Amino acid sequence: MAKKAMNLLFVIGTALTVIGFCCPMFKGLLGSSANGFQFINFDNSGFVTIGALLIFAGAVAALAAEFVPQISGLKFLFLIASIVGGVILVVGFTTNGGIYKAIGKGFLKHATVGFYLVIVGWVVALAGHFTNK
Repeated sequence: MAKKAMNLLFVIGTALTVIGFCCPMFKGLLGSSANGFQFINFDNSGFVTIGALLIFAGAVAALAAEFVPQISGLKFLFLIASIVGGVILVVGFTTNGGIYKAIGKGFLKHATVGFYLVIVGWVVALAGHFTNK
């Protein structure tokens, strides 16, 4: 039985998403920058926390699914969960108060390298999934 080749584009895309989540994603009002982990707050959990968790957990699970043959069929579902987490995070930015609302008003104006790595990672992973069929 031949071994299935690894989908390199999918791996690169999901790895970029994980790396982008760990890099600074948005700069704050006082010049401070926040990576994805700083949006996770279990004391006051809401849309922002759920979105951040879904982005990271979905990307890590999709990356792991590429290497574990028993769950390789779920890797697209994990990637979609990560993208849905991004949508939830954007909704959370625009509905919550405080620093999140300030970021939400000038969303792309406050974005830094991590945000763009996550977006590029999603696009590359989706391209890898659809071109490997």
